[in-house]
Amino acid sequence: MNQDFKYCLEQGRIIPFTKGKSLVDKELRTAQEDLNDAQFGLTNNRYKWSTIQGYYSMFHSARALLFSKEFREKSHYCLYAALKELFVKTDELDDEYVENFRNAMILREDADYRTKFSKSGANAVLKKANEFLNEAKKILGKQV
Repeated sequence: MNQDFKYCLEQGRIIPFTKGKSLVDKELRTAQEDLNDAQFGLTNNRYKWSTIQGYYSMFHSARALLFSKEFREKSHYCLYAALKELFVKTDELDDEYVENFRNAMILREDADYRTKFSKSGANAVLKKANEFLNEAKKILGKQV
């Protein structure tokens, strides 16, 4: 078990969540809605909000995956650590998707807390959010 995931479990930032599987579809729908909103914002030069909403699309895709394993996060970073442990380590998900999630998390924090964002950053997040959502759906056996 990787140290970050172990720490998250010990600190209660990743917890068992038996209702998780019943919420997978809802999380995927939310991921798609956030992605649609981000794409609309990008079209209208709203790069800050596109970056933030694109990240949240990825966040909800990641939650859908985590919920499928009957866990829930209480930390964005611990969600990242859980994906590494539960999906990358088992070869269900390529590490590239998880690192893209982490990079989008950083871009979201920059946009949200430091008012640092760009058209190219928003474009990158949206591209990776779309790829991540499609990969999550594939892993979960949902329509792509």
